[in-house]
Amino acid sequence: MAPLSFDNPAVAPRIQEWTSESYDEATRREVQALIDAGNAKELEDRFYRTLEFGTGGLRGKMGAGTNRMNRYIVARATQGLANYVKEHAEKAGPLRAAVAHDSRHLSREFAEVVAGVFAANGFYVHISPALRPTPWLSFCVQTFGCHTGVMLTASHNPKEYNGYKAYWDDGSQVVPPHDIGIIAEVDKVVDDSLVKIMDFSEGVAKGLIKITGDETDALYLRAVALQRFDEERIRRHAPKIVYTPLHGVGGTMVPKALADWGFSNVICEPDQMIPNGDFPTAESPNPEEPPALKRVLELAKRENGELVLATDPDSDRLGVAVLHDGEYVTLSGNQVCALLADYVIRENVRMGRVTGKPGIVTTVVTSPLVQKVAFGHGAECPLVLTGFKWIAAQLREWLANNGPQFLYGTEESIGYLIGNHCRDKDGVVAACCVAEMAAEQRAEGKTLVDYLHELYLRHGVHHEWQKSITLPGIEGGKKIQAILEAVRTQPPTEIGGVKVVRSMRLDTGDIFEGGKLVGKSPLPKSDVFLFDLADGSRGIVRPSGTEPKIKFYFFLCDQKKKGTLEEVETSLKALRANVATFEKQFFAAIGYQP
Repeated sequence: MAPLSFDNPAVAPRIQEWTSESYDEATRREVQALIDAGNAKELEDRFYRTLEFGTGGLRGKMGAGTNRMNRYIVARATQGLANYVKEHAEKAGPLRAAVAHDSRHLSREFAEVVAGVFAANGFYVHISPALRPTPWLSFCVQTFGCHTGVMLTASHNPKEYNGYKAYWDDGSQVVPPHDIGIIAEVDKVVDDSLVKIMDFSEGVAKGLIKITGDETDALYLRAVALQRFDEERIRRHAPKIVYTPLHGVGGTMVPKALADWGFSNVICEPDQMIPNGDFPTAESPNPEEPPALKRVLELAKRENGELVLATDPDSDRLGVAVLHDGEYVTLSGNQVCALLADYVIRENVRMGRVTGKPGIVTTVVTSPLVQKVAFGHGAECPLVLTGFKWIAAQLREWLANNGPQFLYGTEESIGYLIGNHCRDKDGVVAACCVAEMAAEQRAEGKTLVDYLHELYLRHGVHHEWQKSITLPGIEGGKKIQAILEAVRTQPPTEIGGVKVVRSMRLDTGDIFEGGKLVGKSPLPKSDVFLFDLADGSRGIVRPSGTEPKIKFYFFLCDQKKKGTLEEVETSLKALRANVATFEKQFFAAIGYQP
């Protein structure tokens, strides 16, 4: 066989290193098998770079190689994180870290590697006894007074992936300046010899690593239960719930939390309650996508379930469907965002839990209906960048400066946080709160769909959707940049004959009205471009930060006051019928041809 050749000169020496005695036998065997098969393309992909530690951490396919998720890359990342935390810790006392993991392949192994590196670097480590939700990890960082935390998860990505989320000392994912500082430290760890690591069992024996027990679960569930509003209403009007964790971690907490809140009529999809990193019975592990709900909806139909709940593999996101007029209606993230905004503000005020000005936080790509609902209740509702770390940053700023009382944070990608027991999306508390909201509507002979239409009566009829276009490779990257450059240099002045009355480009922070610069956005710079139309509609362009995609967010709105629910339904049908036309008009206005 002819010797393998690679375009990148760094590949061959890295392959040689990873087949040396410095690496475990399984790793050497995996790389050698690719060499023996002459698979130069796969080897180059695995070794042409080191898997990038981004602002949120790591995410990639599992396997041997510098560009893959494996114990060696995880250890290097943790060493870099530990180095940074030791230099920049903002809390006093002995260094502490919390670690947890999801149901994916190798997640437990990676979690124990992370714990071993922290312990060898002088940290006391609190690690989950087995798989636990991402919000549980965030809660533990706060509860145990940790300086940092790591969650091993790839969220709702395909089964071949795993990931690593880094958290700061309040339980939120890291934001500037810490994210940039951590990346710089991780990038310095270019060799395994720079990693300090202790065997996991040795760390446990020395008392440096503590496996958390049932008491931690109880503390978390108690914190979740504090968000309940009306126990009697739940007891009398609880809907029949059908739930699936999609083979992920939600099964460890969601059924218990629902039971604590008083929901006794809960049916769990039995096969999907079994944790499995292959997600064998789930057509998709992402409850945003209709295929993910197929199996649980079939069960709901057989059991006459009234409310369907689905959490993603690490249980930080929640999918919702409801039985309405004999059919199951899947609610979008934007719709649930608005429903919970109204319910959480209203109920907190009714219960006398708001001592100052109420506040909720959402993102620039979430439905404008959320802000309208908040303002209707006299609540603050600032917009932040996409990603729950920015919602947590706003929460932190309010706490530090005696700002509004944080009640709720939400983003359109089915992420919700009720309360501040953790600082990340929490599908566990969201499942309970949505169920209680459904019980309130059931008491009145209504459903969540009816509730949504009542919001449209008060605030205008809204319909939202998004379109993601994948453009892989070098050529794809060029196309994405060309789209962004066109939006920067020739922004649309009208879309489908309707004037753009306000636009915002977050790469510079400039805000325009009528084509004139009127102000600056306080948000960090980001490639997000927003266009508001005279009829209340909105279009947003944003490239993905983690995938070769460009995303378009579309929002249609009928602002004309409606007098009846029948008028609302008629308007909603008209907006839905306009989806394809609006997309086509928007793309034409920015000069893009899909």
